Amino acid sequence: MRSAKAGAKERNGGIDALRAAVTLLLVFHHSAITYGAIGGWYYKEIAPSISLSGVLLILFCTVNQAWFMGLFFLLSGYFTPPAFDRHGAAGFVRERVIRLGIPLLVYFLLLYPLTEALAQTAKGRSFISVFVYQWMHARFEPGPLWFAEALLIFAAVWLVWRLLRKSAPAADRTLFPSNAALLGAVLLTGLAAFLLRLVWPVGVNVGFLQLGYFASYIALFAAGCAAASGKWLERIPAPSKRLWLKVAWIACPILPLAGLVDLRFHVFPGPSEGGLNPQAVLYAFWEPFVALGFILGLLAFFQRHFAVLNRFWASLARRAFLIYIIHPPVLVGVAIAWRDVAAPALLKFLLTGSVACALCYLVAGVLLRVPAIARIV
Repeated sequence: MRSAKAGAKERNGGIDALRAAVTLLLVFHHSAITYGAIGGWYYKEIAPSISLSGVLLILFCTVNQAWFMGLFFLLSGYFTPPAFDRHGAAGFVRERVIRLGIPLLVYFLLLYPLTEALAQTAKGRSFISVFVYQWMHARFEPGPLWFAEALLIFAAVWLVWRLLRKSAPAADRTLFPSNAALLGAVLLTGLAAFLLRLVWPVGVNVGFLQLGYFASYIALFAAGCAAASGKWLERIPAPSKRLWLKVAWIACPILPLAGLVDLRFHVFPGPSEGGLNPQAVLYAFWEPFVALGFILGLLAFFQRHFAVLNRFWASLARRAFLIYIIHPPVLVGVAIAWRDVAAPALLKFLLTGSVACALCYLVAGVLLRVPAIARIV
């Protein structure tokens, strides 16, 4: 996710609105993990289970994971060549370091220990003692700012490629990629994900990055860079969008149904996270089919309905990156505040996510009044 401060020639209202909406979805994603979905998070009130609420929250997060971070990488790639053209090589590096490196450092050194200390209060531990312990023992992590870490790496690789090329690619006004080309990209991405997960299964971190997911992240960032000159994301053909959205909806239930069948009959041995087994193959290829359809469908929908942003959406778009950065301590704080209240998991998921989104929006608005912060994000 990039800051919302960019030139008008570089973006449109629909893309701004989509990025803002998916940022709020990310908050609900982590709220779901708090109350029973599978995934890493600071505070988990309810463990994953095969209860109705547990299954629904796991399904919610599984489908999200297939496409929403990939969408952020696609959009980041889409804005990378224009940023280089606008700033030049030195300015491009400076901008990336400021807009990505500084938030990453702030989260690493301040927000991570703060959020971890807050989460530990639910176990009766002292906030101050845990916070000091994190610092004394250098227990730092990037949290969701792993995304900024990855983007810095991707931007560096793209910059080297661009400088070696010496001349800017000619504006590509060719037709949007054919469905055959898109199918080929989906299959290659699925194959790459399967092969990566033989070495780094889902859940294994290397330098704070889950490399098992990076086949689609790399492919989508590269696709965004390639799409920039021809503005492909702003002229998605309706037939392509309809076709791939149908494919995504058809594919969506296949993975959970396979999981239910295996739970009952044990016909798909092996973990889906990675390995030479049917579940790992299915998961690796399922993700890009779901991702392509949802991404194309959402890009087309938001650009059709949010070409011009009203005051609220413009404000939300401006605050989106800050919401992304600050949501972990806010969400954890909200969840802990009413952890002793007995309520259904789904209700807690919805209320905690909603309150956290509202608070993040308000806090981001206050932070943007600080000129130094506003210049960074």
